[in-house]
Amino acid sequence: MSKSPRRTLIPLALGGVAAVAAVMFSLPPSAEATVASVIAADGARPAPEFKGISNWFNAPPMTMASLRGKVVLVDFWTFTCSNCLNQLPHVQALHEKYKDQGLVVIGVHSPEYEEERSTTGLKAAIARLGIQHAVAQDNDFATWRAYNNRFWPAEYLIDKQGRVVYSHFGEGAYEQTEAAIQALLKQPG
Repeated sequence: MSKSPRRTLIPLALGGVAAVAAVMFSLPPSAEATVASVIAADGARPAPEFKGISNWFNAPPMTMASLRGKVVLVDFWTFTCSNCLNQLPHVQALHEKYKDQGLVVIGVHSPEYEEERSTTGLKAAIARLGIQHAVAQDNDFATWRAYNNRFWPAEYLIDKQGRVVYSHFGEGAYEQTEAAIQALLKQPG
């Protein structure tokens, strides 16, 4: 008994549909779509204040009120997290490229492990990694909780009016994040 040609083509057709769907759904969202969602800011919420910060490095203590009129990138990280360290060059590049255009980058260091709680260890990591942007030491996770954050790394963009309008968790989305920063910098203060 020979197989029907239809029966052998069905798995091939389904496989082809699955392959097309896999490619379609694995494509990153366009920067334009990301920027449009940032500009609309319909789901924006007021940016939480920095709470429980024991030390500030590379900058004096900051408040959301003092940052009004600036675009702020809040980057939750810790110095032994490999994903944070992989993302750090991108965060540093954004700081360098846009600091004179109104972007303020604040790395909120929230320790995952006990050894990361050390102020001396954090200072050494900032020096070793060449971090030039502001770093806030959040050992008690007060700012982490204020943002309802759950991830390392996590990025939050705050617009000039002091609203959280964009977030990204984990590595990646570098082009989308930069496009969102560019769009927010163009908005009136």
